[in-house]
Amino acid sequence: MNLKLYFAPGACSFVPHVLLEMSGAEFEPCMVKLHKGEQNSADYQAINPRGQVPVLVNGGRPITQILAIVLHLDQIFPQMGFLPTEPMARAQALSTLAWMNNTVHPTFTHIFMPQKFSDQPDVQAALKPYNTQLFRGMLGELQAQVQTLPNQGQPWLSGERFGPLDAYSLTLTRWGTMAGIAPEAHPALWDFVEKVAAEPAVARVMARERLQLNMTATA
Repeated sequence: MNLKLYFAPGACSFVPHVLLEMSGAEFEPCMVKLHKGEQNSADYQAINPRGQVPVLVNGGRPITQILAIVLHLDQIFPQMGFLPTEPMARAQALSTLAWMNNTVHPTFTHIFMPQKFSDQPDVQAALKPYNTQLFRGMLGELQAQVQTLPNQGQPWLSGERFGPLDAYSLTLTRWGTMAGIAPEAHPALWDFVEKVAAEPAVARVMARERLQLNMTATA
């Protein structure tokens, strides 16, 4: 199996990066420096014309989009149990993953890159605080999910096994600190992402991407 992952440090590509590291399979991590515009280079555009990360290349064939990549990794590494196999549990896990990717993630983009949504400085300035409040509420919703885990008798968001929901929860919570949402705002969620960060494979990926978990002081 010839696997290559194109990722950007701290981006949502952290999710498949962690899953690949957990799988124990050999893969080639390829960093894309978004701040330097490498996603717009001719070489990268040939891999993904949309200029986005992540891209997983398996046997020379590229796969884009988080949901597609996660599903593919779940299929090629079934022994890892990244997603539940029981139909209802699987559907619920995919529902949460889709929400993280198509709702929570874009809300942060409105904070971090408001220029993608308007070329007017006053509109950009208004987008940041408005979406920060929305994002704060979404982290509260994620915290509520985390708080149900003890009652359900499961250690991770989709069950007994670590999976993409757990990796994505760390990414989203870390982004929250970049938006000035301190860990104290969601203590149960913060405790959970610290547990995620302590997983050996997660720690290795964080070291490779040179990530600091709490970015409040540098926001």
